[in-house]
Amino acid sequence: MARGTAHIGKDSYQTKIEVGGHPLVGDEPERNGGHDAGPAPYDFVLAGLGSCTAITLRMYADRKQWPLDAVDVGLHLSPGDDGLMQIKRTLSFTGALDAEQKSRLAEIAEKTPVTLTLKAGMAISTSII
Repeated sequence: MARGTAHIGKDSYQTKIEVGGHPLVGDEPERNGGHDAGPAPYDFVLAGLGSCTAITLRMYADRKQWPLDAVDVGLHLSPGDDGLMQIKRTLSFTGALDAEQKSRLAEIAEKTPVTLTLKAGMAISTSII
């Protein structure tokens, strides 16, 4: 379904990443000893969720032929009251949508593939090659 690689050398925390044939750079902010040359690991998690949310809502609105001009997805990752990490997501729509359409889009946001994966958790197996 998806494949990626990450490589880090001895130069601080800058990491060369390739996902789906696209080169990316990850890093840590200066306060964590990095050079802030790219997003930090949790930033990529938010990027995946935000992208999946926006794309899914665009596809849904297009299929329904709704007058959705744009979707903005705001994301904030922080510890919750229970100490577990949580993401607060906000949606903003541009276009002549009525309240029922906006509500339906919010329901669809809860069913995007990345949303469902993050909510369900997943197994990670590690091996040495």
